[in-house]
Amino acid sequence: MHLLAAAVAVVLAGLFLFPLNAHAGRSCEEQKVSAASIIKGMELAQRTAQQFDASGAQVVLLARAGQDLGKYGLRYSHMGLAYKTEAGAWRVVHKLNQCNTATAAIYRQGLGEFFLDDLWRHEAAWVVPSPAVQARLRAALDESPSRVTRLHTAPYSIVSYVWGDRYQQSNQWVIETLAAAMEPATIRTRGQAQAWLKFKGYEPATLKLGPLTRLGGRVSAANVAFDDHPNEKRFSDRIETVTVDSVFAWLPRAGLGASPVTLRL
Repeated sequence: MHLLAAAVAVVLAGLFLFPLNAHAGRSCEEQKVSAASIIKGMELAQRTAQQFDASGAQVVLLARAGQDLGKYGLRYSHMGLAYKTEAGAWRVVHKLNQCNTATAAIYRQGLGEFFLDDLWRHEAAWVVPSPAVQARLRAALDESPSRVTRLHTAPYSIVSYVWGDRYQQSNQWVIETLAAAMEPATIRTRGQAQAWLKFKGYEPATLKLGPLTRLGGRVSAANVAFDDHPNEKRFSDRIETVTVDSVFAWLPRAGLGASPVTLRL
């Protein structure tokens, strides 16, 4: 606990000096972060890192529960690619929406930052990829910004169409990046990555969103758009998008990873 207390002290000091990625992945409204929330987030990060180390993994697909999605049958909201550095620390590469706007960017953070967002539940979930997948992902997650952002699209919608390229949400970026890492010589575009995902049997989640929900979301939030979905699906209230839950179900089924592991405080 002494190490955790010291880490919390450093984070608390940092909060007064620097904004966390300029409110990336959250509203730009000023919100007070309680000391208890910070301590719990840092404890979750520490215990997650310990389990990562015990597993012997070098790369995992890591998820958090940032909001309540129970009415859609979903448990987790956001995931990134966590990897172990040569120094032994764990870092997370993930895509974050900026202040609920229509754009997003790729960030590298520590586990502490990853779990310091305003979480709905202090719970971590992850899948350890197979050794071959880990090796390919680790090579793609080097410090070369151009490689890790090769398939990144800045225009963002939280419900972007799984097989479209007009927008790209965070979970979509993860699996498209995974596809490109597995076939670096042949996958150069998002369309090629999506073709690989189809070949490997990925099946998106289908959200049942009625017209009032769709209209309200588009009017009230810049980071929600439905115009990339095929009309025959959009107007029959079938919104197909990439969710953590669908990815975690797919990875073991495709032989690309183990069953999901969860850790809840």
